[in-house]
Amino acid sequence: MPTENDFLTLLDTHKGILHKISKMYMESPEDQQDLFQEIIYQLWKSYSSFSHQSKFSTWMYRVAVNTAITFFKKEKRKPLTTSSIPENLPTEESEAISQELKLSHFYKAVQQLEKIEKALIFYHLENYTHKEISLQLGISEVNARVKLNRAKNKLKELIKNQGYEF
Repeated sequence: MPTENDFLTLLDTHKGILHKISKMYMESPEDQQDLFQEIIYQLWKSYSSFSHQSKFSTWMYRVAVNTAITFFKKEKRKPLTTSSIPENLPTEESEAISQELKLSHFYKAVQQLEKIEKALIFYHLENYTHKEISLQLGISEVNARVKLNRAKNKLKELIKNQGYEF
């Protein structure tokens, strides 16, 4: 019988997954935190049904993505706002600020993707193979490859439209 401590240990080991999904589906930090908490709640609620036939992280992905999609549908979303980026950033800009800016552009673009595209990008970022992605999403491996390439191209275009060049 799984214990609360087992669950908390597994959750702590893989909590980065939850943060990524929350950022991909929600724009504001408050909404991200709400989604993060909702995912934990759903994981705990269904933990007793976890059959250990797959890795915990695989099961966690499925529950988290499904919860994010459901949560996103239920919430009344505010229109996305784009913050203005200064045209002349200082040349001595620290690497941390540069990385944060890149991530900000990335997550704003990801939020504009369709649900399946978000899932594809997420699995890709987690280094899933096309075969693993196809199994997770219930599509053929060829379809996973094609849809992933289209999603990556769309993501690049969205980022470019925000005024960020690669």
